[in-house]
Amino acid sequence: MVKIGQIELGEFPLLLAPMEDVSDPPFRAVCKEGGADLMYTEFISSEGLIRDAAKSRQKLDIFEYERPIGIQLFGGDIGNMVGSAEIATAANPDLIDINYGCPVKAVACRGAGAALLQDIPKMVSMTAEIVKCTHLPVTVKTRLGWDDKTKNIVEVAERLQDIGIKALTVHGRTRVQMYKGEADWTLIAAIKNNPRMNIPIFGNGDVDTPEKALEYRNRYGVDGIMIGRAAIGYPWIFNEIKHYFRHGEKLQAPDMAERVRATKKHLEFSVRWKGDRLGIFEMRRHYSSYFKGVPDFKPFRTRLVEVETETEIMAILDEVTEYYSSLTLA
Repeated sequence: MVKIGQIELGEFPLLLAPMEDVSDPPFRAVCKEGGADLMYTEFISSEGLIRDAAKSRQKLDIFEYERPIGIQLFGGDIGNMVGSAEIATAANPDLIDINYGCPVKAVACRGAGAALLQDIPKMVSMTAEIVKCTHLPVTVKTRLGWDDKTKNIVEVAERLQDIGIKALTVHGRTRVQMYKGEADWTLIAAIKNNPRMNIPIFGNGDVDTPEKALEYRNRYGVDGIMIGRAAIGYPWIFNEIKHYFRHGEKLQAPDMAERVRATKKHLEFSVRWKGDRLGIFEMRRHYSSYFKGVPDFKPFRTRLVEVETETEIMAILDEVTEYYSSLTLA
């Protein structure tokens, strides 16, 4: 049984990665249904919470059916991070996660996210202060290092454990790599195999099929896997991996009726949570992902992103179901 503090996650949990502009409550709802064992909010700016920015505050919204769920924070100022952790704690998540892995310039150039990989003493100090300020388990998500010359994650993992974090997720790339090239899980395995480590170690990067999930579980010995981009438009991946682990065979891919059902659920929640205009607008980015690989889908997608009411979108989705009812999707 893998545990983060007192949170029980099963024998080999599958985690939904926190993704900016993706991992909101509507997306998390379909992923929870799809089998995710632990989910996180989108990463939330500590400065935004301190300033009481509406967008940052809204990201604190969590729902009971999502549990266990963590709120992920990022920032470069220790005082603001402590203050935001106290605000996040009041929102009553199951844990607080600290982002030391986001590679994008808008975050790293402000001294946050992966930038802390260039200042390990500050990373450790910041984490220690957050651990002290909350009664919740604190976890960390980070990368192998800033670049190929600073892949010091094995040492960093020890130091973070020593000041009280309860789990560590490592993306198998450096900040310089961004999302390019192949993720290197060998150092993630080195953390897990370090006899000094006794907290759960989760791997992240490139797992997009049940076969690869099984291969990485067996080869690298991690306690669980975090899945990000592969879940976008395909929330079924979690249950497909679990089925493959148990039975050694792949589940049949979701048919069109199931794809449409999940899309409708996502849309309905998006409109309910964000309002008609924003909910419909932000849902447009997801249609290509939900129907990726479907032949001749472009005309439907064009219509879906042009109409402006939920009723019209639902009607088009019903057409999609009927049109593809006789086809088997790979």
